[in-house]
Amino acid sequence: MIRSTPFIVLVAIAGLCNAPFSRAQSLDAQRPAMRDALAAAEAGRFDAGTASSLTRHPLYGWLEFAALRRDPDAISTSQAQAFLARYEGQAVASQLRSLWLAALARRQDWPTFLAAWKPTDSVALQCAHLQARQATGRIDAAWTEQAQALWRKGAKSLPDGCDPVFNVLASQGALAPTLRWERIDAAAAERQTGVMRSAARGLPGDEAALANDYAAFIDAVHPRAMNWPKTDRSRRMAAHGLSRLAQNDPDTAERMLPQYADALGMGPDERGQVLYQIALWTVASYGPDSARRLGNVPESSYDERLHEWRVREALSRGDWPSALAALKKMPPAQRSDSRWRYFEARMSEKTGDRAAAQRLYRETAGSPTFHGFLAADRLEQPYALCAWIPNDPATAVQAVARDPAVVRAMELWQLERPGWATAEWNEALSRFDDTQRRIAVQVAQDNGWFDRAVFSLGKQPDEQRLYRLRFPLHHEDTIKREAAKHGIDPAWVAAEIRAESIFNPKARSGANAMGLMQVLPSTGAGVAKRLGIPYAGAASLYDADTNIAIGTAYLREMEDKYAVPYVAIAAYNAGPAPTARWQSQRPGFDPDVWIETISYKETREYVARVLAFSVIYDWRLNGSALPVSDRLMGRVQAKRKAFTCPTAQMPKS
Repeated sequence: MIRSTPFIVLVAIAGLCNAPFSRAQSLDAQRPAMRDALAAAEAGRFDAGTASSLTRHPLYGWLEFAALRRDPDAISTSQAQAFLARYEGQAVASQLRSLWLAALARRQDWPTFLAAWKPTDSVALQCAHLQARQATGRIDAAWTEQAQALWRKGAKSLPDGCDPVFNVLASQGALAPTLRWERIDAAAAERQTGVMRSAARGLPGDEAALANDYAAFIDAVHPRAMNWPKTDRSRRMAAHGLSRLAQNDPDTAERMLPQYADALGMGPDERGQVLYQIALWTVASYGPDSARRLGNVPESSYDERLHEWRVREALSRGDWPSALAALKKMPPAQRSDSRWRYFEARMSEKTGDRAAAQRLYRETAGSPTFHGFLAADRLEQPYALCAWIPNDPATAVQAVARDPAVVRAMELWQLERPGWATAEWNEALSRFDDTQRRIAVQVAQDNGWFDRAVFSLGKQPDEQRLYRLRFPLHHEDTIKREAAKHGIDPAWVAAEIRAESIFNPKARSGANAMGLMQVLPSTGAGVAKRLGIPYAGAASLYDADTNIAIGTAYLREMEDKYAVPYVAIAAYNAGPAPTARWQSQRPGFDPDVWIETISYKETREYVARVLAFSVIYDWRLNGSALPVSDRLMGRVQAKRKAFTCPTAQMPKS
């Protein structure tokens, strides 16, 4: 992570603090003191006197917040009100307000709660607000309407704090059976049987028994359902239960469907819902009945997901005519996507229609995507890439950089407080126009915060062409050095970093993969030991040089093991066992078809993404690119390709 503050941010801080430039320079010097002060505050050792040297620091509000949030129930009204007044309009005030409101609700200080209330997306606080109004005698038609709206949102479990509100609704007679059934129906669609049972408690006895039996059927299919009343609701509940069964046991679901469908009079929609799940959970593993079960699903029950699987199933069998027929059944918008347009071209080519294939390749080659690059390779033409490099006035850049929320966000990021940094970032962007938002992304990158380009760009079509922002290149010397050491294309290494962590050296996954290339500690230790790379335990993986050295070496091992990069990339993401299964299922398949028929959506898209990113990073590093068709096979000495800017992609500004 970058440790120094860029010039434009230093200027911004100087303006913010109304201090000389030397004062702005001191922010770097104050960083250790602020880090220590935050740690002390979180440990209950906040001392305003000791922290007096930081009172004019942009993050002093967060320092106070760190101390207060240790025990929200101990925050006095005067403390909270003074804090909110000092930091009104800032992200830190919203954070404190939420904590304090929750504390006020716990101690049922409803007058103070109402005085401090501001609308929020928190359902728990919305319920507390309704509870506060009820407790202070402010129930009216609007209260009932808002409480009923929350009830209707409850397809999934709601916070316990909502129960008192719903109890009042029930006592008023405002939770009629129709409303209870509305929530039961919504919960059933989400397979939330606990919510179904809870909502059924206020129903008349016979209706409650039926609702509970519906829930029991969704949990585990039972024969009592064949004696349910033959209503639309019963048919829907049967479809939900059989669909859930199909996800785990499609064979049993297929065998049981006819008897329940006949007993309840299930129509095409309900039958189609179950047949959809039976087919989906068969084809996702390329089971032997995949084609038959896909054929059993009514066309009216197909959606984009199943259309894709119908194509993949045919591809997995090498049945090119069926794959082409499946592609032509896709809705127009889906069929025009670069992926499926490319495969329509490939299937047209394989079935002998060269003219159609060439036309479709030409249409696809204008897309700067994996399949667009593949299409350009088939045509032996340059890659389409039309970069937009804005030339924003210095005054506009400085105005964004000195925005107080942006300044705080950047410093919080430097202090490795990503949650707080994001809160400040979101507050700033809520006020920014498109130009300011784009400039803010550049400011973030100047501070080593690279993922803002991924999460904050793309709202306007032209922003897709901001390749230098969307594909940052950091630690370039280390990437080149380690790539050369292991005979790996540096563009591949950069692409892996972009796909894995978006260049965040402190990234950590739920599976404990760490650092830029998301290396597991066990993998890191093994690679380091085999190759003699200095390694001092898992924490070493947060060091950029160490992580890149180990990650690049591991890529080399993967390529040596699997012979070709596209399989190595799949193994890097999914692991050896699934990769071995995919290799055994489809040996000798063309790389593009093999990639598209990978069972795991995440891995399938990951491989395509890394290969496309490699082309773009090749452009960033060299201005030309190794053809992706050669790259995925590991042919690094192939003739390189130029880039061109098609008229369709020309900048609009």
